[in-house]
Amino acid sequence: MRLKYGALRLLTVIFLGTLLSFSWRYTTVKVRDTGEEEEEEVQSQFLDLRKRLQTAEAVNQRVSQELTSILESIKHIVAEKRNATRNHSKETNREVNVTENHKYHVSNVYYYLPHLTQSEDSLRPNVAIGQGRTNVSLVLGIPTVKREKQNYLMDTLNSLLYELSQEERRDCIIIVFIAETDMQYVNSLADDLKKGFPSEVESGLLEVVSPSSGFYPNFTDLKETFGDTRERVKWRTKQNLDYSFLMLYSQDKGRFYVQLEDDIIARTGYFQTMKNVALQKTSVEWMVMEFSQLGFIGKMFKTYDLPLIVEFILMFYKDKPIDWLLDHILWVKACHPEKDAKHCDRQKSSLRIRYKPSQFQHVGTHSSLPGKIQNLKDKDFGKQVLHRAHANPPADITTSLTAYQHFSIEKAYHGEDFFWALTPVSGDHITFSLHQPVTVKRYLFRSGNIEHPGDKLFNTSVEVQPANKSVLENMNEGMRAKYGKTKDGYVRIGTFVNGVAEGEVPPFMKKITAVRLFVHSSSPVWVLLSEIFIKTEL
Repeated sequence: MRLKYGALRLLTVIFLGTLLSFSWRYTTVKVRDTGEEEEEEVQSQFLDLRKRLQTAEAVNQRVSQELTSILESIKHIVAEKRNATRNHSKETNREVNVTENHKYHVSNVYYYLPHLTQSEDSLRPNVAIGQGRTNVSLVLGIPTVKREKQNYLMDTLNSLLYELSQEERRDCIIIVFIAETDMQYVNSLADDLKKGFPSEVESGLLEVVSPSSGFYPNFTDLKETFGDTRERVKWRTKQNLDYSFLMLYSQDKGRFYVQLEDDIIARTGYFQTMKNVALQKTSVEWMVMEFSQLGFIGKMFKTYDLPLIVEFILMFYKDKPIDWLLDHILWVKACHPEKDAKHCDRQKSSLRIRYKPSQFQHVGTHSSLPGKIQNLKDKDFGKQVLHRAHANPPADITTSLTAYQHFSIEKAYHGEDFFWALTPVSGDHITFSLHQPVTVKRYLFRSGNIEHPGDKLFNTSVEVQPANKSVLENMNEGMRAKYGKTKDGYVRIGTFVNGVAEGEVPPFMKKITAVRLFVHSSSPVWVLLSEIFIKTEL
């Protein structure tokens, strides 16, 4: 190729040299203004130049064709090498496609879990519920398994979702990882979650995934260590794999990942607290932020650290529990082998930030390990605000609901406690008969609280009774279609959504004499009213 480039350059030089020579001679002849002999010489040189140009053009065309052929060959060779490099990189790094837009970035996953090579889909999650939401601030991961005794998952989700603002709901993903390969159970639980949290599923706030049937290895060859029984060693080993799978699935969903359990309750305002603390520490090289002192609950990580953490867990997933492995990661990253334990603890504290008060409390009594009872409580969780007080107008209160113990509706109305009643049935009501007609601007009724988030009012309307009966008679078709009128003189102005009813009283109602909560269908749970606010015009 170099020779052909050289030939092309040589022809170009010859052409330019000849052209310059001719130009010089022609100029000289013109200057001298000589006769016919000189003119014949000039014509001869023109013919010679023309032949040389034709020869040069032919050679140049042939060389150009050859160079084009050579360049095409080079492109083909480069493409083959690039493909070979890419295939070798895939074989070496094992970058496994999980979904079309999701990858597991753990270079040695097949080395630690060689059984995964037996199936192409061993790392592909079964996404039972999911809208593909990404780019959020917090990703909350909740592994759950089939329990012999009580299941706490619904209460945990209710607690996490309780009081989340609309903005917070858009900036969060809750991923439930059903750590079971029994697809009948997985689909059954997924259906329960769809029915229990329809708006959260539809919006993409709630996702549900499970592993493939080939994800878990054979647990029969595990060594018994630290005095644990074979059953406990299997339980903690599987738990390490569950955490790893969930972390890998979550790694490209948002900025921070928070590890939770399926038997916890959350502190009021937990979302904004964790987000604010994490954003304030962006200049600090922390690795884990603890929002609970118990086990692996409330541990926050930066999502770009998850592949490193997972790889470390997979190295030793058969050897130790997850919380011990987390401490070992920090030891490897921070501790000097020639320094003492106190120095090591100081170094680790820079990577492990503990926040108080705790944002999560463990409430489960029956462990996922069969037969294990655990009464773990986080002493830093503190007391929760279980009701909110408001100044409400004087009223007589009646209800068909049966109060539980001392949790009366009167105490709730006056802000002294919450109202807690046995299971409502269709036709039940709570009626606030005002001592005198007043103009009500707004209303707010909140059911459930942080400790009993599932005890909500469902299919329940908010109704008001106007003081002037002519208001009912003068309602036009549009008003009747929007609000609805009851046979006993009430107007339906609102309903409970996700356990909360709030809104404005239509101005055309003017003064009213009563506010009523009316239950239209029987409920599967008890009911708890934690906030009652009837705001009147001053």
